[in-house]
Amino acid sequence: QVQLVESGGGLVQTGGSLRLACAASGRPLSNYAMGWFRQAPGKEREFVATIRPSGSTDYADSVKGRFTISRDNTKNTVYLQMNSLKPEDTAVYYCAVYVGYSGRDYYTSARYASWGQGTQVTVSS
Repeated sequence: QVQLVESGGGLVQTGGSLRLACAASGRPLSNYAMGWFRQAPGKEREFVATIRPSGSTDYADSVKGRFTISRDNTKNTVYLQMNSLKPEDTAVYYCAVYVGYSGRDYYTSARYASWGQGTQVTVSS
């Protein structure tokens, strides 16, 4: 079983940057696709980005061009670099392991497991 711990959240002004980290223990992540999701108060959890073992990535349209997902298999860690932050990016950010089969449902939270506890990101206007 893999355990995930997110870190790097905080309070930042509009236009600022943050880098989130998702550190894993218990199992190497190198063979897994990983995802970042976020959940704002009163809203459903939504897909942000995914990275596959090959290194290929996909992003939600709302963050494309501003966020970058990456992984360091030597550190068993996945990152989310967030630039040009907006107030609507305010949410709790979670990472998780993709456990689906097709790969086409990477944007669906139900296809992920081993969720971390989340890290709060607040963007002030």
